[in-house]
Amino acid sequence: MQLIDTFPTNKIGDLEYRIGRVFPFGATVMEQGVNFSIFSKEAKSCTLVLFHHGCKEPFIEIPFPEEFRIGDVYTMMVFGINVETTEYGYRFDGEFNPQAGLRYDKSKILLDPYAKSISGRSVWGREFDPEDPFPQRGQFIREDYDWEGDKPLEYPLSDLVIYELHVRSFTKHETSAVKYKGTFAGLAEKIPYLKELGVNCVELMPIFAFDEFENAREVNGQKLYHYWGYSTVGFFAPKAGYAASAPFGMETEELKNTIRLLHKNGIEVILDVVFNHTAEGNENGPYISFRGIDNRTYYLLTPDGWYYNFSGCGNTMNCNNPVVRFFILDCLRYWVSAYHVDGFRFDLASILSRDEDGAPMMEPPLLDLLAHDAVLGRSILIAEAWDAGGMYQVGCFPSWNRWSEWNGKYRDCVRKFIKGAGECAPELYWRIRGSSDMYRGRSAAASINFITCHDGFSMYDLVSYNEKHNEANGEDNRDGSNDNASWNCGTEGDTEDPGINALRRRQMKNLFTILLMSRGVPMLLSGDEFCNTQFGNNNAYCQDNEISYLNWEGLEKEQDLFSYVQHLIALRKAHPVLRDPRFDQGQNGTGYPELSFHGTTPWQHDECASTLTFAYLFAEDHEKYGLKKDCFLYVAVNAYWEEQTFSLPQLPEGMKWTLSCEAYGASYAPGKEKALPDQGRLTLGGRSTAVLVGK
Repeated sequence: MQLIDTFPTNKIGDLEYRIGRVFPFGATVMEQGVNFSIFSKEAKSCTLVLFHHGCKEPFIEIPFPEEFRIGDVYTMMVFGINVETTEYGYRFDGEFNPQAGLRYDKSKILLDPYAKSISGRSVWGREFDPEDPFPQRGQFIREDYDWEGDKPLEYPLSDLVIYELHVRSFTKHETSAVKYKGTFAGLAEKIPYLKELGVNCVELMPIFAFDEFENAREVNGQKLYHYWGYSTVGFFAPKAGYAASAPFGMETEELKNTIRLLHKNGIEVILDVVFNHTAEGNENGPYISFRGIDNRTYYLLTPDGWYYNFSGCGNTMNCNNPVVRFFILDCLRYWVSAYHVDGFRFDLASILSRDEDGAPMMEPPLLDLLAHDAVLGRSILIAEAWDAGGMYQVGCFPSWNRWSEWNGKYRDCVRKFIKGAGECAPELYWRIRGSSDMYRGRSAAASINFITCHDGFSMYDLVSYNEKHNEANGEDNRDGSNDNASWNCGTEGDTEDPGINALRRRQMKNLFTILLMSRGVPMLLSGDEFCNTQFGNNNAYCQDNEISYLNWEGLEKEQDLFSYVQHLIALRKAHPVLRDPRFDQGQNGTGYPELSFHGTTPWQHDECASTLTFAYLFAEDHEKYGLKKDCFLYVAVNAYWEEQTFSLPQLPEGMKWTLSCEAYGASYAPGKEKALPDQGRLTLGGRSTAVLVGK
């Protein structure tokens, strides 16, 4: 006996259909057929458009009968669709009145915002047919992947060492030694490397479906693409061009395989997500989906119907509209449940706190909703706490004690100090503490500490260039930040001068030392651990070439730097006092302050004075952390250009200082530290750091 709610009531051509189910939105493959559900508040009508795969013209169009509209949702269940060979989209009819914010055009075929797979870009860089009126179409996904018991790893945020990477750049270079270069599968092949380095979380630059041909152009014979992906076409679908298997329709399985293997090897996955704007751009942009479905709901519009541009990319999503915020919630829930991702980093997240007029909100409903959602209850939420409209919320992003922030103040302070700005020292102590001046009442885990990221110089370029060199972007070097706090150590760009090269290596080690010996959550940029360069380009958003690709020959050449970073990460993992999300608790069971700052003489230091030389001491209480013995970590910092001698703090009886790493010399794995010959003093050469372990 057939159930009444799956019995077809209408027929068109070879297909039968009936009113569908409102939830879930999108196209859902069911046992009896495919359920379609899509929202539009102001459209007058909606038509489902079906294509055979690869055909320019639809084979059938099915108007939604008026009785198939429930509230503002059009819903239909269609029987007889071959889900393996069919693609779909929609037409919406309604008023075209741009001054009122209405831009309906029934001649446009539109992508389902909830599409789980999108055709038309299955091979990276393959030109699409300009005569195809609808090149990016929804495809059907069967949610039947076997996860083999996998689930999000749910590590404490404070235990993470995050590694930011671009899926294509990470393995596309010929030196990557992987079979499937520039793909999710290629990333999976590099898991042994990630484990060897010691990171336990990767943060993937945008992998939601985007169009690499957006604003594509040629400059001096070089094809430039929309490379980074910060302009989303489909929020529920992975970028097919990142999958080796996408031509066979397997991109979702390839990504899930990669995430499952990362989890199996103890590595979490954070996705960099872009909800602040879409690829539809401003008034002159294309119709892809939202513009023609419900423009006034999805975008922030001026009173005369123009697009607010707080994103710097032409439009701004109306994130605190109830429909839009539940769309975003549905999207994040889907990636957590269907792909097992561990968390999200939100691009230009301050936009998510603006109201429908673009004004900042004290308690934005969207951020509140995400912070307290049941499905996202264990997911990492990280905000890039600023936007292109001038709002800067680092240290004050609405959090409900759930949101963490990219700490841009940490980046700027450490860069300036290591460059030689002694006046930054008083601020630097707060950053090393976990920025307790900014996150008091929260925890050190609210601070995502970083010195470099995709946006700006790589670590090597930070110590090799005084100025950005973005000429290859074709914008006369006007793009990218001019405020880099970089120093080329004496020569602009690559040099054969051994003194300059040695200084650059020390400066990188100094930066890594402070980053990994600070409270908060450290984030590294991929390739920094082996001197990867972008040749001075600090805005490689369009460079699908060796400017962006990691050259893995650097790993062979820079084994000393790689080992240094590897040992620092291992040291951080071995000592929970470094990862404690609580701020300084004062004196602990060791009899020492848990965290203290010193000059070249122990216990004598003016934290308000400008200086280029200081030290800090972590006292690790074994009872507090469940260890066998107390331990002490002493970090000496000399950003001065001449050598300095530090008198070392006296250790409890029976303990001795050992050398873990020193920027001028070697580094050692935890447990293999080298005994310090002089237990009373440590002499550091100019522009150097060292980490001692007292045990």
